[in-house]
Amino acid sequence: MTATGKEGRHVEETTARESAIKAIDEAVTEAGLEVERPREGSFLVTIPGEAKLKTLVWLEAGPHSLTLTSFFCRRPDENHAGFYQWLTRLGTDMYGMAFTSDEVGDVYIRGRLPLAGITPEEVDRLLGCVLTYSDENFNTALELGFASAIRKEWKWRTERGHDTRNLRAFAHLAETADEG
Repeated sequence: MTATGKEGRHVEETTARESAIKAIDEAVTEAGLEVERPREGSFLVTIPGEAKLKTLVWLEAGPHSLTLTSFFCRRPDENHAGFYQWLTRLGTDMYGMAFTSDEVGDVYIRGRLPLAGITPEEVDRLLGCVLTYSDENFNTALELGFASAIRKEWKWRTERGHDTRNLRAFAHLAETADEG
C-alpha cells in the first residue's frame, strides 16, 4: 500500500469516527438524556427506567467501531447455571448487543458496531434496546439470582415496619417463603 493509500484510509477512519461522535451527541441531546463526556469520543449516558431505575451506557467511538457497554447486575448469589442459561437464551433475540459477564461473573450488555452505520437514529435505537433489555429483564434476573436475599430483605423490613415499596415486584417470593 502506498503512503497515499494509508493516508486516505486514515482520513476515512477519522471522518467515520467524527461522524459517529456527532451522531451520538445529536441523539442524546435530542432525547434529553443526561450525558458525561470524560474524553473525546466517549459518552456516559444515563437512561431512566422503571424496574431498573437508572441504566448507564458507555459509548466509545474508537478508530473502527462503536463499543457499547452497560452494567446490568452483579454476579448472582445463587442459581448460577439457571441464571446464565436464561441470559444466553435472551441473547438470541437481541439487536447489536448481547449479555456478557466479566471474570467475577458480573453481567454487562455489550455491543460493537461499525462506525459507518452510526447515525442519530441508530444511536437512538441502540439506547432504546439497552433500556428495553435492561429494564424488562432486571426483575427476572433478580428473582433468578438473588431470591434468597430478596426474601431475607422482605422479612427484615416487614418485621421492623419498614417500607417495602421497592420490593413490591417480588412480593410473590415472600409469599412462597411464608407458605414453606
